Amino acid sequence: MEASEVPAKPRKSLAKRVFLGMASALILWLAWELLTWPDVEALATKNPTSTAFIRRDARKRGTKPAPLAWASYDRLSANLKRAALVSEDINFFTHDGFDRGEIKKALEEAKRDNEAPRGASTITQQLAKNLWLSPARTPIRKLKEVLLTRQLEEHLEKRRILEIYLNVVEFGPGVWGAPAAAQHYFGTSAAGLSEYQAAQLIAGLPRPSIWHPGATSRTYARRVERIQGRMAKAGFLWKQIGDRRTNENAEGKREVVTPPEPKVDMDFSGEGAPEPRDDGPDFGPGHDFGPPAPPDSGSAPDTSSVPN
Repeated sequence: MEASEVPAKPRKSLAKRVFLGMASALILWLAWELLTWPDVEALATKNPTSTAFIRRDARKRGTKPAPLAWASYDRLSANLKRAALVSEDINFFTHDGFDRGEIKKALEEAKRDNEAPRGASTITQQLAKNLWLSPARTPIRKLKEVLLTRQLEEHLEKRRILEIYLNVVEFGPGVWGAPAAAQHYFGTSAAGLSEYQAAQLIAGLPRPSIWHPGATSRTYARRVERIQGRMAKAGFLWKQIGDRRTNENAEGKREVVTPPEPKVDMDFSGEGAPEPRDDGPDFGPGHDFGPPAPPDSGSAPDTSSVPN
C-alpha cells in the first residue's frame, strides 16, 4: 500500500511546476499588454499617423506604410458622414459604443438561420480594430476591442471618433482615408464630395479590395443605391452631424449647405442583408434604420454576447 503511494510526490511536483509556469507566462503577458497598451486619451487632440491595418497592408505588399492625409471634422463632407452613418452605424450618436439592439438582432438571426452571427460592430468598434488590432476572430482580440471601444467612448467626443474613422479606413486597395480617396477617385477634397461620390466610397467599406468607385460589381452598385436611398430618408442625421456647415464643392467653390427638414418615414423594409467583409463579418451591421433610440443607460455591455 505504501509503495503504491510513492509516485504521488513526483506527480504533485510536476503539476506545481506546470501551474507556476503558466502563472508566470500569464503575468508576463499582462505586463507586456500594460506596457504596450495604446494611449487612447491622446487621440482627443492628436491625430494618428498610421494604423495596425495600414501597417499590415504594407507588410503584405512589401512597401512602407502609406502616410495619412488628414481632414478635420469640419473639412469632411456632410455627405460622407451621413453615408457612413446610414451604412455602418445609424445609432452612432445615441449608443455608448455598443449597439445592443443590433447585437440582439444578430443573435436572433443566427439562431433562426442556424449559422454564425453576422457582424454588429459599431463605428467605434471598427475604429478600435483598425487602429490597434488585427482582423483575427479570437476571444482575446475581441476582448481588447471591447476595452478599447469603451476607452474611445470615454475619452473622445462622438464627432472626434467619426473624424478619425473617416480619415483612417480603407476605401480601396492601398487608398486610406477620405482625403486620399476623394483625390484619388474624384480629383476633389474630402469636403467637396457629393452625395453620390460619398455613397460610392462608403459602399466599398465591407470589401475595399474589390468594391470602390469604378468597380463594375452589381452588388457594389446596389449598395451604392441603397445608401443613397437611406441618406434621403435619414433626415435626422443633419442635426446630429451639424445643422449648417460650409462645403467645398467639386469646383472648389464655397457653398452653404442647409439641411432639409427631418423626415419621419424611416421604412427600410425589403432591403437585403449586409454582404460579408474582406476582414471578417464584424465590420458591417445590417441596420433597421428606425429613428435613433435614446442612449442606453444600462451598465457595461455583456461582452460574452458581442458577436464576432
